[in-house]
Amino acid sequence: MSNVLEILAPTVEWLPLAPLMIVFGGAVIGVLVEAFVPRSVRYTVQTALTLLTLISAVGALAYSAVDFKAQLLAMNSVSFDGPTALFWAMLLIFGLCGLALFAERGVAEGRSAFAAAASSVPGSPLERKAEEEGREHTEVFPLLLFSLLGMMLFVSSNDLILLFVALEVFSLPLYLLSSMARRRRLLSQEAGLKYFLLGALASGFFLYGVAMLYGYSGGLKLTSVAAALDLGAPNYGLLLFGLVLVAVGLLFKVGAVPFHAWTPDVYMGAPTPVTGFMAIATKTAAVAALLRVFFVALGGAEWDWQPVFAVVAVASMLFGATAALWQSDIKRLLAYSAITHAGFILVGVVGAVQAGPEIYVSTVASAAFYLLTYGVATLGAFALLMTVRRSGGEATNIDDWRGLGRTNPVTAGIMTLFFLSFAGIPLTAGFVGKLAVFVSAFQGGYGWLVVVAVVLSVVAAYFYLKIVVAMWFQDAPAASEVSVVSPSAWGWSVLVFGAIATVVLGLLPGGLLDLMNSVSEFIR
Repeated sequence: MSNVLEILAPTVEWLPLAPLMIVFGGAVIGVLVEAFVPRSVRYTVQTALTLLTLISAVGALAYSAVDFKAQLLAMNSVSFDGPTALFWAMLLIFGLCGLALFAERGVAEGRSAFAAAASSVPGSPLERKAEEEGREHTEVFPLLLFSLLGMMLFVSSNDLILLFVALEVFSLPLYLLSSMARRRRLLSQEAGLKYFLLGALASGFFLYGVAMLYGYSGGLKLTSVAAALDLGAPNYGLLLFGLVLVAVGLLFKVGAVPFHAWTPDVYMGAPTPVTGFMAIATKTAAVAALLRVFFVALGGAEWDWQPVFAVVAVASMLFGATAALWQSDIKRLLAYSAITHAGFILVGVVGAVQAGPEIYVSTVASAAFYLLTYGVATLGAFALLMTVRRSGGEATNIDDWRGLGRTNPVTAGIMTLFFLSFAGIPLTAGFVGKLAVFVSAFQGGYGWLVVVAVVLSVVAAYFYLKIVVAMWFQDAPAASEVSVVSPSAWGWSVLVFGAIATVVLGLLPGGLLDLMNSVSEFIR
């Protein structure tokens, strides 16, 4: 009899995990570039490396989809199913748009939106010297990849501990990126600090909730929690306590009321490219993870969490729409708009309907389509916001946009398209997105919630149309210093993609919705 302890090596299915591995490899190589490549060529190397990484990840995902098979990977810790592939594809698209915003140099006299020396005291001799020497933080590109890696892992995790690790992996780079704005340095550092402190608190709630769910089920896999729930395990109070705490952590990332306090300050203080990427990528990752946790692990307790999410949805729509009415800064207005949109997404989540022959659109498909339509318009709006400038930087006050339709009708026209989509006006992508989540909620028996959402949609449309009216029907301020700067190819790529996607998804949504419906089933 042998006394040698035999240790079995874990089985790893590399092909389905290839998109994750490629993004991770690109991020690590990006860190090495910062250490060994001369400063003069780092920007070129980092942008090329990040672009190659993301395109390769898209290619690997497409190759995996050719002979697609839903399966649990990495010792049942990672789910590779239809929703995983769907949300990975969306995150990679948003990552490519985020790269374009990060790489944009054409709107600020050849400089990036990031501080020359982010760790220095604002206005100090060290910062001025770094500005004069033309330094820039090219490590923002590997930080983008690390954040994207965490998001991709977050939406596919089948293990509660892995879910927490992924949450931290994608959050920590965003805390850093939020505090690195070239303009309004103190406001940016304040935004980064607030985001970090509140994010750490939310992560603590999430981890404590994980502990409660482990105490209830005796396992860390989502399927273990579901099995314990099906068997009627004792200590149901532990389950409810864990459910609430996990929901707090996820709703914080979604930006829903009452866990929204970070949103306005971070949106306003962070560099605009970071705000644009974070606004949609973070929300997409959080909603996808929320759907997986509450459908796979806690689907048997839907009568407990559906009413809670319904209340959160109404509170988010009501507060976001009301607060946005009084905003004069467009970035801050878009922050409260994001809170409102979080409420609309939760309206669809509350429906909790699976794909089937009598179901027009599943909850997963409706949420994914809404996120896609909101995402392309959001990225386009922030890309356009970077081009309207005054001597102190970006012109984000609504008064600065008065009369823009007469002086620069192309810029005003594209921004009008994005705002009409946000408002859910017919023939835009935003209208179809809202219709999808409303249908999902109605199919789930929440007709009253749909009525409330429709009424608040009308309220929300007002603050978008307020800016449209200012651009087209009001005169520009006397002696206005505002000018519109043409972006580089990076910026134009986001603008063109956002505008085309907003129109096409508004006019021809059927094929994509059918595809999303067909891949909306979670593996259990």
